Amino acid sequence: MSHGLLAIDFGGTRTRAAWFSDDLALLHRAESPSLVNRPPQDVINTILATAHSVVPPDATITAIGIAAPGPLDPQQGVIHHALTLPGWKDTPLARLVSDSFSGVPTYLQNDGNLAALAEYHRGAAQGCDPVIYLTISTGIGGGAVIGGKLFTGWRGLAIEPGHMRIKSAGGTSKRLEDVASGTAIGKLARIRLSQSRQASTLRDVPHVNGKAVGEAAVAGDRLALSIIQEASQYLGLGIVNLLHLFNPQAIVIGGSVATLGSLLFDRVTATIRSYVLHPDFWDAQLIRPAQLGDNVCLVGAAFYAATHAG
Repeated sequence: MSHGLLAIDFGGTRTRAAWFSDDLALLHRAESPSLVNRPPQDVINTILATAHSVVPPDATITAIGIAAPGPLDPQQGVIHHALTLPGWKDTPLARLVSDSFSGVPTYLQNDGNLAALAEYHRGAAQGCDPVIYLTISTGIGGGAVIGGKLFTGWRGLAIEPGHMRIKSAGGTSKRLEDVASGTAIGKLARIRLSQSRQASTLRDVPHVNGKAVGEAAVAGDRLALSIIQEASQYLGLGIVNLLHLFNPQAIVIGGSVATLGSLLFDRVTATIRSYVLHPDFWDAQLIRPAQLGDNVCLVGAAFYAATHAG
């Protein structure tokens, strides 16, 4: 009979599950749409079905780790109210999953925190401490590892970088994810297209979102490039705040927007170097692209479960 760890990564668009050996080798993986616009019980059923599909017959589950959007309470295993999950309020997800697997110890944690843990132990930030992880996607999330441990704050709610306030070009204060996330990039592009006559390949795109803008920027579209550069500058300003607060050895950036590579990182780097308090906050290896891709939260959830169960 085999032993292993079950990891679940539950987000706004996808539910992923994976079966790991006790030494954290990924052996099986499955993915399903999260059905977030359906009633919460339908979504939970999808989570459970996806999770059960990766567990080998007759296997013994050592522990289960769940990565989920916050705010949540890791001690109680409860999702309070995730902004990407309509209708969810104080949902005891850890208990529901545990009950479905005959009471196996189950541990819930914020997905940004678990991504930080994964990149620290197995990814781009190995050998570094402190570490900040940022995910730039639909929104902006993150996590921190300090002294080899997750930094989660008083009630487990620390490190919500997307909710830092940034002064926008118009002089108003906005959340970082309102000016630098994939959602923000798509929204800004639609506004620019409606307010100007500038030529752009985006005018031929039926639904302009962050992905479409990124693809157009990579192809050299000037309007798209200007939008990516603007978002990158805001992201750089947000990172300057994190540098001044945490003085990390590495900042790892993941998520769909991070796949833009140098189009994103060059402007981020230039902004940091322009606004950082002192050169000692900066290092050429400070900003690093994430290495673990779509598996980052699964790896973090497995590691978190193994640590708490052991």
